[in-house]
Amino acid sequence: MLRIYTLSNARFASVEPAEDAGFPPDTVWIDLFNPTAEEERLAEKQLGLFLPTREEMQEIEASSRLYQEDGGMFMTASVLYATETDAPGTAPITFVLKGQTLVTIRYAEPKSLTGFIAHAERQPMLCPSGSATLIGLLEAIVDRTADILERVAGEVDGLSQRIFKVHEAVHKRTTNEELEANLKQIGRSQNLVSKARESLVSLARLLSFLAVGDATKDKVFRTHLKSLSRDVASLTDHATYIGNNITFLLDASMGMINIEQNAIIKIFSVAAVVFLPPTLVASIYGMNFDIMPELKWAVGYPFALCLMVLSAVLPYLWFKRKGWL
Repeated sequence: MLRIYTLSNARFASVEPAEDAGFPPDTVWIDLFNPTAEEERLAEKQLGLFLPTREEMQEIEASSRLYQEDGGMFMTASVLYATETDAPGTAPITFVLKGQTLVTIRYAEPKSLTGFIAHAERQPMLCPSGSATLIGLLEAIVDRTADILERVAGEVDGLSQRIFKVHEAVHKRTTNEELEANLKQIGRSQNLVSKARESLVSLARLLSFLAVGDATKDKVFRTHLKSLSRDVASLTDHATYIGNNITFLLDASMGMINIEQNAIIKIFSVAAVVFLPPTLVASIYGMNFDIMPELKWAVGYPFALCLMVLSAVLPYLWFKRKGWL
């Protein structure tokens, strides 16, 4: 889908690939969302640029993501999407800035972009030029990433309280279902934080590349750019901090699991030690030898029973005294 945003209409309008009249002269923003080959050719013809393909956008080399060509600045960043689902991801979005026209090429629909588009149609002053539109988009992406990190930080704090049960007066043993739920939550949080950090790193590279372009001659643009760079740096540090906390909680959860397993093994070990002496006594008196004086005793059977009970009780009392139980 190819849509253009013009100053005169202050809203997006779809463009058919067969149109030959060209884009309006006050076109500020061209949005290519899942574009077809015809739509790409139309945009390239109007701009005089060769736009990157989907495969080229997915390359991770800096030279393939950040470059200048034919008077245009090509910048690709990874942006978070589907963060409210169990399978969040990052999608490459290419920003092409040529003169006062911005082109976005994307194959996903992050909430940051859809929210900015709706906001721009209500307030046209947000998109007076391509460079200003680019700054607005980047600010929307950074704000959305900050909200996601804030939500994950709250979830991690709640997870920490559940793991260590800091609000319980009497600590109860954690069930297997709770341990499994904690591990799943840790995995989801770690996955989301790692993708957020990946997005922030790509945005930091984009801002560094943009800082050396011609657009930085504008004082207002340069001010916004510096502010965004500081925000991205602080969010990257915050994402690292949250990631370290999640790693700690993972280690703590694994420690809890080991404690539960050790408690179970301890029960079996004590039971084996307690029942081993009675088993030995029973096996001795279960042998069918002719010369066994106890076999002729009238109290032989009660004697054997008392001996088995005594041999089980004495190790139990000894363990109890030592504090092993």
